[in-house]
Amino acid sequence: MLKENLKTVEEHVQEACKRAGRSREEVTLIAVSKTKPLEMLHEIYGEGVRDFGENKVQELCDKMEQLPSDIRWHMIGHLQRNKVKYIVGKVALIHSVDTYRLAEEINIQAKKRGIIVPILVEVNIAGEETKFGTTAEDAMLLVEEISKLENVRIKGLMTIAPFVENPEDNRLYFRKIKQLSVDITNKNIDNVSMEILSMGMTGDYEVAIEEGATMVRVGTGIFGARNYKKSNESH
Repeated sequence: MLKENLKTVEEHVQEACKRAGRSREEVTLIAVSKTKPLEMLHEIYGEGVRDFGENKVQELCDKMEQLPSDIRWHMIGHLQRNKVKYIVGKVALIHSVDTYRLAEEINIQAKKRGIIVPILVEVNIAGEETKFGTTAEDAMLLVEEISKLENVRIKGLMTIAPFVENPEDNRLYFRKIKQLSVDITNKNIDNVSMEILSMGMTGDYEVAIEEGATMVRVGTGIFGARNYKKSNESH
């Protein structure tokens, strides 16, 4: 089943790239593996997927120890400052930086290890109260502040669009994020690049790709619906 799911998602990614006149190489498919058992990750890994996304630090660290070392792990969930030390230097990219204080803690931990940590700034583009992320209005200022931290590099933006029945309803938000990334690029801020746009999930990744996403985060589309009961028992 997973193999078929992945094949379907991959075909949709390719078709969306084609519609947008983009190369398939421009889009990274991140398999969102939160709450999923190791055997499922192994299976998807066996199909060639190397980018996996996790929401919780503990789960990410546990899985990292038990899976092949060439996996690129993406921290896509809300990150608390006291958990930063566990993932700095271990993950390929932290997608969910939404405050200066979080970036500052990442910088402190990066300095201790003598490394540069790539991050994305999370923008709550639809202004949803239930979601984390800086506002579109404050994003530019936050980027400018974070850019002064020596051991952190902003590589782009991330957003979690609203949950909608019709993916077309999110096109506007993806467009806004893309425009924001262009505005930031035009500022030529040191240590900042906007090469990555992490946006689009199972319900709307095709629209996201058409509007410029370079990373899409697909969980349910690949792994099937989540089993929360199981994950609750293990915490």
